[in-house]
Amino acid sequence: MTEPTRLAAGDPAPDFTLPTDTGDPLSLRDLRGKKVVLYAYPAAMTPGCTKQACDFRDSLSSLQAAGYEVVGISPDPPAKLAGFRRRDGLTFPLVSDVDKLVLTAYGAFGEKQNYGRTVQGVIRSTFVIDEQGRIERAMYHVKATGHVAKLRRELGLD
Repeated sequence: MTEPTRLAAGDPAPDFTLPTDTGDPLSLRDLRGKKVVLYAYPAAMTPGCTKQACDFRDSLSSLQAAGYEVVGISPDPPAKLAGFRRRDGLTFPLVSDVDKLVLTAYGAFGEKQNYGRTVQGVIRSTFVIDEQGRIERAMYHVKATGHVAKLRRELGLD
């Protein structure tokens, strides 16, 4: 099984401009000067992804108070993301990477194990990007449940 290329601390974060759940574009370069938590998840409205998104939603005010913006990225089309955001009251942008080019650039798309089988898909991952657009942390194969609490501890927010 070949692992996708992985990012590490100090690497430049691959820039992107992708449509959001509103259809408006969001560019990583527009967030320069802010710290960004970019998290990659497989599919909107699935149980694990919903749990993770709601955990980010519930932690958003403390993350923002510490200077972090949260952005979710998945291969879902903008209309599905809009339904996800509306259904779960998500208060941060969700970006659509239907062709998976950005997910691949971040090492968050490729071969993974799913119920004992090797499949191609989104590797649940979280990236902390500094104010200059460099990777501060790259976490791969994170768990949907409990990950936001672990991230908060690692960032010194608890």
